[in-house]
Amino acid sequence: MADAPRSLPQNLRHYLVNPAALGYLGLVLAVCAWVAVATLPVGQGDFNFAVVWPFFVTAPTSFMFVGYTDWLPAWAPVWTPLIGVPVGAAVQAFVIGALYRSLRKGKGSPNSGTSPSAA
Repeated sequence: MADAPRSLPQNLRHYLVNPAALGYLGLVLAVCAWVAVATLPVGQGDFNFAVVWPFFVTAPTSFMFVGYTDWLPAWAPVWTPLIGVPVGAAVQAFVIGALYRSLRKGKGSPNSGTSPSAA
């Protein structure tokens, strides 16, 4: 019997609430917090490249909002590239969560009804 299709909130919860996706989101949050703290003393030091780290951590999705912005409408605000970090983090966490779930699917979990074979 096939499983009943899940709603969008159920799919998001299924793929985002697991150790791999939550660990990745924690890493992104830590990097963003580090950048915020590193850029506080504006008058002291050079922090020009600190602000690119959140984009590197959420790449390649966040780069759609930074480099090639011709697809954005002309009325788009100047801060539109900042949307790339949370969107990139969410997309990447979803993909990581989906990979985590697919790798764990056949590992003999209690719900799968199979046990791992002893080699």
